[in-house]
Amino acid sequence: MPLKLAIVGRPNVGKSRLFNRLAGRTAAIVHDTPGVTRDRQAVDAEYEGIALTLIDTAGFEDAVTGSVAYRMTQQTITAIAEAEALLFLIDARAGITAGDQIIAQTLRKSGKPVILAANKCEGRVETPAEIYGLGLGDPIRISAEHNLGMENLVAALEDLLPKAPADDAQDDEDAEYSEEIEEEPEDEFSEDDEPLEDITVNYLDRPLRLALVGRPNVGKSSLFNHLLGEERSLVGPEAGLTRDSITAPWKAGTRDVLLHDTAGLRKKARVAGETLEEMSVASTLEAIRFADCVIVMIDANAPFEKQDLTIADLIAREGRAIVFAVNKWDLLENKAGGISRMREKLDRLLPQVAGAPLVATSARTGEGLDRLEAAVTEADKAWNTRISTSTLNRFLEGALQRHATPAISGRRVRIRYMTQRKARPPSFTLFGNQLDALPEAYLRYLTNGLRDNFDLKGTPLRFSVRNSKNPYASKK
Repeated sequence: MPLKLAIVGRPNVGKSRLFNRLAGRTAAIVHDTPGVTRDRQAVDAEYEGIALTLIDTAGFEDAVTGSVAYRMTQQTITAIAEAEALLFLIDARAGITAGDQIIAQTLRKSGKPVILAANKCEGRVETPAEIYGLGLGDPIRISAEHNLGMENLVAALEDLLPKAPADDAQDDEDAEYSEEIEEEPEDEFSEDDEPLEDITVNYLDRPLRLALVGRPNVGKSSLFNHLLGEERSLVGPEAGLTRDSITAPWKAGTRDVLLHDTAGLRKKARVAGETLEEMSVASTLEAIRFADCVIVMIDANAPFEKQDLTIADLIAREGRAIVFAVNKWDLLENKAGGISRMREKLDRLLPQVAGAPLVATSARTGEGLDRLEAAVTEADKAWNTRISTSTLNRFLEGALQRHATPAISGRRVRIRYMTQRKARPPSFTLFGNQLDALPEAYLRYLTNGLRDNFDLKGTPLRFSVRNSKNPYASKK
């Protein structure tokens, strides 16, 4: 089992940089501005052979009740309660402050093992003498930025790991266990045992990766917390509270899910030049690329604004399954026929994801969350669907009979057959003559037919074409 380790300290002492160092990747935004990290974030990692569940935390501050800083501190206190061990980081350059004293007192009261580390010790920086007054023993001198002193930190972590049982006792246990097991004959499998399905759904043997995305202040973090059943992300009336993409395990029915809360996506022009916000946007875009399915959060009081359409188009171009959650439905005054009007608007403005699930929700009251869970399951199923070639070509034959391909320069575009080359998202190849001249409108006709016939709603579809070689073309 991994050691659950929370990294705790004042703002701007280098917690997120150390978190990234131990995680082996950029899992948290790092910036010189104090208070960049606001939510606790957990990742599984292995550092120098040690299995860890790392928890990055916001700065621990004495703040006014109800303020953002106070809510950030409450997130850190929750992380301390969840962790098995604590890594207390101080800034060796700044020395010991009253804030460090308060944190040390809190950590001592927790009764959990504490590793004290002095960060930013590169160069000739000395460890402040008053650090010993924290009552947490000798500090480990490190530089998370320059990867200095990490071998001493590894040794301290190893001391916290559970001791393995003696070899002879383990050997006896293994021998006793092996005697109880009887070897079973291997089953013989033949392709003739079961008929091949015309339509199959191929799930990967891993959790569904699901991201919550949308404009600022549409309720992403509130929905994230409601689904998880705990205050996992910071919420409040202030726009832009979330900066990092936060990940937590969840279940959609029987399916394991990795749920991602993300920072709000503003218009590019408003973000340009704002380094910290640019990093938040980059974190959100990375979450979209990492996801299998994306829930686009829409404000019911201002649905499908230009930025909503831009976000949805981005997700479709990335090839991710998509579900629309119209949030704050409980605050809408005129609800009669509202979803039908929004459905018509969605299909008209976003034909590339026509028919995608559209669910009225309230992250505050929990309204519609059961329907949202079902919609995610269906969109993920469509995204993973693979259709046999014979079934596809029966569909194509009927589509061509109902609506023939157009003629280009007196010669009709000819589609001979089609195959599905991959799923996630479903991608198809058309074979025939003059297919480069096939109008976009005809591809939309085929796309809509595939969606309706094979229930491929909630996922973008991809088409490529392959023209047959002309046997009469002159050889060069």
